[in-house]
Amino acid sequence: MDDAMHYDEMPSPAGRLLLVAGREGLREIRFEHERHPRALPAGRVRASAALAFARSQLEEYFAGTRQRFELPLHPLGTPFQLAVWQELGRIPYGATISYGELARRIGKPAAVRAVGAANGRNPLPIVLPCHRVIGADGSLTGFGGGLPLKQWLLALENRTVRGDLFSTPA
Repeated sequence: MDDAMHYDEMPSPAGRLLLVAGREGLREIRFEHERHPRALPAGRVRASAALAFARSQLEEYFAGTRQRFELPLHPLGTPFQLAVWQELGRIPYGATISYGELARRIGKPAAVRAVGAANGRNPLPIVLPCHRVIGADGSLTGFGGGLPLKQWLLALENRTVRGDLFSTPA
């Protein structure tokens, strides 16, 4: 990739996804119906070939055949946000943790609200699985793609772990 910002769109069971990447790696995955839509980066160039690897891995994830992404990532954020997002990438497929546990894992146990805010600004949902973070009581809380999509992603992973891929998502 050159210095331009590349993007592509892809259909998925989660709705249409917009992928954005720079020279250093994948920067964003956006849902078709985000809670907080943002403007696209200036100077972007449609480049399906440049994003084919990411698209392929996302398709494998939705098919239930990929549990771990192997992509160059380059999310932009504060050092705190980057620490939270890095830890999101360590949550095992099919598992969930609480915001409090995520705060403990980054060494900031009192920063639960800040962790929640950073989780909400995750620019790479699915790949950095913020949908695996739930409330301390087990409830589903905020997700940029909406709570029904969060529930669907968790159900997809649960079916895969159980070996029940032939069930149709709700």
